Amino acid sequence: MALSNAERQRRYRERRRAEEPIRRYDVRQPKGKKQSRPQRWAAAVEELRMLQEEYQVWLENLPEALAHSATAEKLQVISELDLHELDVELPRGFGQDD
Repeated sequence: MALSNAERQRRYRERRRAEEPIRRYDVRQPKGKKQSRPQRWAAAVEELRMLQEEYQVWLENLPEALAHSATAEKLQVISELDLHELDVELPRGFGQDD
C-alpha cells in the first residue's frame, strides 16, 4: 500500500533528524569593491616574489650537511626562477586598452 504525502513527509523528517545537520557556508564574495583581474594578478606576482625571497633566505641558512640534498636543489630551483617575466601589461578589456 502506498504512503500518503503526510506519511512520506513524516518519515523524511525523522530520517533528517537522525542525521548530522547539513552545514551550509556562504561562498559569495565579501561585500565591497572586488579587485580587478590586473590587480589580482599584480598581488599574486608580489606574493610569489615574497615567497621566493623567503625560500632564498631558507637556502642561505641551510646547514652545510644539507647543502647537496633534494631540499637544497628544490630551493635553488625556486630561487633561480625569473619572476620578472610575469610583469606584463594585462588587457583591461571593453575597449580600455588604448
